Amino acid sequence: MKSGIAPGPQIMRKISVLPLAAVIFFTVSGGPYGLEPLIGYAGSYSIPLLMLTPLMWDIPMILVVLELNSMMPVEGGYYEWVKKGLGIKWAFMEGCWTWLYSFVDLAIYPVLFVEYAAFFFPQIELYKTPVCLIMIWLIAFLNIRGIVLVGSTAMFLMVAVMIPFIILYFKGFLHPGFSGPHPHAGLTSLSLALFTIMWNCIGWDNATTYAGEVNRPVRSYLKAIILAFSAVYIFYISFTYLAIHSGISASVFAEKGIPYLGMLIGGKFLGGVLSIGGMASTVGIFCAVILSVSRVPAVMGKDEVLPKIFTRLNKKYQTPYISIIACACIISILILNPLADLFIMDICLYTAGIVLEFAALIHLRKIAADHERPFRIPLKRNGLVLLFLLPVIVFSVALTGALFGSEEYRHAALIAIAAIISAPLAWIFVRYKVKIKN
Repeated sequence: MKSGIAPGPQIMRKISVLPLAAVIFFTVSGGPYGLEPLIGYAGSYSIPLLMLTPLMWDIPMILVVLELNSMMPVEGGYYEWVKKGLGIKWAFMEGCWTWLYSFVDLAIYPVLFVEYAAFFFPQIELYKTPVCLIMIWLIAFLNIRGIVLVGSTAMFLMVAVMIPFIILYFKGFLHPGFSGPHPHAGLTSLSLALFTIMWNCIGWDNATTYAGEVNRPVRSYLKAIILAFSAVYIFYISFTYLAIHSGISASVFAEKGIPYLGMLIGGKFLGGVLSIGGMASTVGIFCAVILSVSRVPAVMGKDEVLPKIFTRLNKKYQTPYISIIACACIISILILNPLADLFIMDICLYTAGIVLEFAALIHLRKIAADHERPFRIPLKRNGLVLLFLLPVIVFSVALTGALFGSEEYRHAALIAIAAIISAPLAWIFVRYKVKIKN
């Protein structure tokens, strides 16, 4: 029997709550790795920003994800929500914008893996490209084996990420070299601080693209997202508090990263343990995001906005193996050309997708009012608009600082805007080729 969109002879194994929570943790965060620049941008304001920003930026998005997923817990997640609420044209835009920021992100993690591994094997930097390619294709193979194996791997890697930080906290809070906060001010610094926090908290909707592979998806997602958000929120605040009061220079911390902080507090052993945690974090994030982003081309192939070949499933594991291989190929090319100013470009593209998901939610409240929603945000239309304003405010402040800051940051913001515009241009071609009516 050939691979195809029809179910194969083997029943698909599905993931449960705890592995799902681990996968979501890596899809969104992967631990505090990536927060290093925050202290240099925000100084003593880092903790208040970390306490407030996720509440304004993440909570509205999480609520939207929970309602739409409870209404449509299907493979393809946000793509299918936007298609039902706004039509195929806007669903295509949603898919394109998500790919753009996901692929740019994914190209960074194999490179970071090599940098963390260099703590133990300095010569590995000479073989960066082949090591990155090996990591990409091993994880692609793992994803082809199915979501249950990915979930089990994520649980193991989550433990490997958390244990080093538990040791760091124990050592750090007993460390006598506490210093005062690092002062910083200015709109540009605030903008970059916000972009840093926002970038470290994105991806809640990505975790829904494989809802068809989750046991009891409505209840499982509710529990798993609560667990994942709690872990991320507590993790970030406690770690940043420790880093601010450790005595490390903000500029040195941003340059040398978390393993250096570990060496400062607990010597080479702790630095090494945190480097292992960094390697586990990059592998976990890469694995989780490949899982989410590879499901969207498969459902878009069914709508013929992408070639039908993307719908093919592995006969044994029932996974979209062509889509996974295509993602791995794209990332293998992108690692050769890493992009700067990642935070700004990613957040602009992600926000464009958020806008469509909020719009789909509001419109579905009207056109599908009687559709069952086991989880429903207890707000009417005007309340949903006000809820949507919270992430818009955070994004607007951050984008304003980028546009009116240095030429470098303004350039990154303009590139992001151009990337957003590329999706409507691509739609013109796709609509013509497949003769889809708007």
